[in-house]
Amino acid sequence: MSKLVIVGAGDVARLAHYYFSRDSQHEVVAFAVDRPYLHAEEFLGLPLIALDELAARFPPEGHRAFVAMSYAAMNRRRAEKYAYMKELGYQLVSYVSSRCSFLSDTAPGDNCLILEDNTIQPFVRIGNDVILWSGNHIGHDSVIEDHCFISSHVVVSGHVRVEAYCFIGVNATLHNSITIAQGTLIGAGAVITKDTLPLGVYVPRRAERLDKKSDEIEL
Repeated sequence: MSKLVIVGAGDVARLAHYYFSRDSQHEVVAFAVDRPYLHAEEFLGLPLIALDELAARFPPEGHRAFVAMSYAAMNRRRAEKYAYMKELGYQLVSYVSSRCSFLSDTAPGDNCLILEDNTIQPFVRIGNDVILWSGNHIGHDSVIEDHCFISSHVVVSGHVRVEAYCFIGVNATLHNSITIAQGTLIGAGAVITKDTLPLGVYVPRRAERLDKKSDEIEL
């Protein structure tokens, strides 16, 4: 069992601690954040330290690391910490849930978080620093490039390429054989049938409230 330090102290870090502690061969031993965000000495009963002290107190020679941050700034803040930890010499680990159906022969890159009920079909390739929240379908021969965040119940059809720094919202659907260009933001419930433009934002129409009340409608 390797000793693991987690970068972050928010919801993603709390969940990463839960999953790594219960469903991996890693023992979480500490958390680290940038010094301006250091407001306590512990998080979840473990040491919480400034990131600039991490290498001295929990050196990379005896510890591995995981950057547990959200999709803020289209994943670029997480990518910055990912690069910083690699520069310090840490081996970054990935978590793939034992309750995930991972059918590809190609393992994901480093610093990935792939949660329960994802279906990863054969011949899929997943890059570095990718987060797949619960319940997604990643179709055969698709590619998810580095620093992406795919939230829950997204359908990625076959032969799709999702380029780096993308965010895909809950219940979005991607048609087969298209490219989601770098930095694309896809809102919840969107249906994408064609290639997107770099840095494009795609959102569906929202539900509208009818003038009638629910007890005036026959179901």
